[in-house]
Amino acid sequence: MKAKKNPKIDIGRNSSIYFAIGLNIMLLLTWSALEFRTFDTEEAPIAILDMVQEYEEDIPITTVKTPLPPPPVAISSVIEVVESVADIEETVIESTESSQEDAILDPEPIVAVDEVQIEEVEEDVEVPFSVIENIPVFPGCEGLSREASKACFQTKMNEHIKSHFKYPEDALDLGLQGRVSVMFIIDEQGYITGIRSRGPEQILEQEAERIVRLLPRMKPGSQRGKPVKVSYAVPIFFRYKAPL
Repeated sequence: MKAKKNPKIDIGRNSSIYFAIGLNIMLLLTWSALEFRTFDTEEAPIAILDMVQEYEEDIPITTVKTPLPPPPVAISSVIEVVESVADIEETVIESTESSQEDAILDPEPIVAVDEVQIEEVEEDVEVPFSVIENIPVFPGCEGLSREASKACFQTKMNEHIKSHFKYPEDALDLGLQGRVSVMFIIDEQGYITGIRSRGPEQILEQEAERIVRLLPRMKPGSQRGKPVKVSYAVPIFFRYKAPL
């Protein structure tokens, strides 16, 4: 069978060769464009130099004539005595300093030693309960020795707290409990003063102070034969059992 087309006039038979040649030509042009260098041409400014000739003037030298100093004044050596016509009164300035002949008067009279009165000031002594010589006597503990009176004091104090103890209802509702330390003073007359407390809640502190405030009057403690203030501290426990 004969071919329909002439292979010699086929356009696409050498297309790969033409493509390679065109590619090389483009690469050559690209390389030439990258390697092409340009230089900035700037015209250097031409400065015009003007030269002006300066003329120096000759300054004439002049001489200044200074005036001569005046001649010295002649001092006469003759002294003239002028008689004074008016009498001049001299002012006498008296000294204000005192001399040994002047008597020194003391405005304040001298006080004799017998006239001085010495007042004894009583010291406000506060002795702790543990070191006092004679402890305060709780009513019902009279006539006992020191150790027995101390034990009786503790027993009466516990009985007083138990008999007057009342759990605050607000504390029960809030579930408050704990230990309250109450400090107070038994003064020289045996009264309870200076009550202070320290605890977990204010409601419990107020109840503890109320119990201590109800303590009876006692026989005051004494130190060296004199009644003195005695400080004492007692703990009060607030505890409750929750219902099952």
